[in-house]
This record gives sequence, structure tokens and C-alpha cells, in this order.
Amino acid sequence: MKKNFKRILLKLSGEGLLGNKSFGIDETVLDTVAESIKQAQSAGIELCVVIGGGNFYRGVSNTNAAVQRPVADQAGMLATVINALFLKSTLNSKGVKAEILTGLSVPQVAETYSYRAAQDLLQKGVTVIFSGGTGNPYFTTDTGATLRALESECDALLKATQVDGVYDSDPKKNPNAKRYTTVSYDEVIAKELKVMDMTAISMARENKLPIIIFKQENKNSLIDVLKRKGNYTLIA
Repeated sequence: MKKNFKRILLKLSGEGLLGNKSFGIDETVLDTVAESIKQAQSAGIELCVVIGGGNFYRGVSNTNAAVQRPVADQAGMLATVINALFLKSTLNSKGVKAEILTGLSVPQVAETYSYRAAQDLLQKGVTVIFSGGTGNPYFTTDTGATLRALESECDALLKATQVDGVYDSDPKKNPNAKRYTTVSYDEVIAKELKVMDMTAISMARENKLPIIIFKQENKNSLIDVLKRKGNYTLIA
């Protein structure tokens, strides 16, 4: 892992914004996430953010006989736009410059993604929030995040989750599960470790993009990982 990162992509879980709610956004959790991004930006880190939409709607989980997968995935991508709007507003209220680029065309809400627009914003010190996935069905937000990280020339992809790294089994079900400090892309694929989808891992491996899995639990979580403090797993 590089000693210092200049530019990172932070992958946030939509479900992670639920807090104690069963639906929607917990404002306290959103504020904590925004504060952690502000800390990283204040430390000189250029940030891209990809946020899921599972707190509102998960396309793959809501596919059925009446709603086909492409339609369900489009609804899921729109859910990520909703989360991006709330995150942008919260960041702006903290004095953090942030803009949304979306894989879907919703011009009344945000600018449609382009490589040039993303590079221009990042070079101006703006935190770029990517929403709307890739704009295509059948691609997860993990894959979309990996794609955007590569396009944005990020030094690493940091994925905030509900656990503090990658385990050999589900730590919520197995109290004896062991956490990896480091693990290779090949091992993640071979052991089918449930951390990111295999397309995302394969893309990262092919392009040598480090992935760091950590637990988003307080405003210091992100900055601590950037300082190599606390528990996390490096996939490289």
C-alpha cells in the first residue's frame, strides 16, 4: 500500500445510512459520514464518493414476475441519486464543495457523468459524488465504484461497511471468524469472500487498484484508516 494517497474513492453503503431506521436516512449517520469526508478533504485528500441506494430500494432484491431486472435496477440507480442529493447538501452545509455526477440523465437534478467533468471538478478541489451507477442495469454499485475509481485515477478504493474488514466467514454469525489484515485479489475470488462482487474484484486486480475495507462507525473512521490506524483489510 502506498505511504500516502492523493486521491481516493470512498464507497458508501446505502444501508449504512439507515442507522436505527428501517427505511430512509438517519440524519445523525449522514452527518457523521459528511464530517469524516470533511476531515479527509481538510487533510489534503482529493475525494470521489459512490453511494448505494439500498436504504430506499435494491434493484436485484426487488426483481419479480411483474418487475423485470432492468426496471428494478433503474429504480435502484435512482435511489442512489436521492442519497447523493442528501450527502451533497450536508457537505455543502459544512463548507465542503461537492457536486454530483450521475450515470443517469436527470438534468434537473445533477450533471450527467463524463470523464472530463469529473477531472475538472477534482482538479478544482471539489468532492465528486458519483450516483446513478454506470447508467446500465446488471452492474452493482461495487462495480460502478471500481470503474469510477479507475477512470478518476484514484490511488485506492476505500469501502465503508458495517464490519471492520474482510473475514473468512460472516462475523455476525460466527464469533470465531478471523479477520484478514491483507488478502490478495486471487484469494478473495478463490474463496468467494463476500466483500465485493467478483466483477469489481477482477477489475481492481487487472488494474492493480488497492481496495481497503473498513467500518464506518464514527467521524474519525475514514481519517484513521488513511493514517493506517485501527482495523481494516487491504485487498491488493
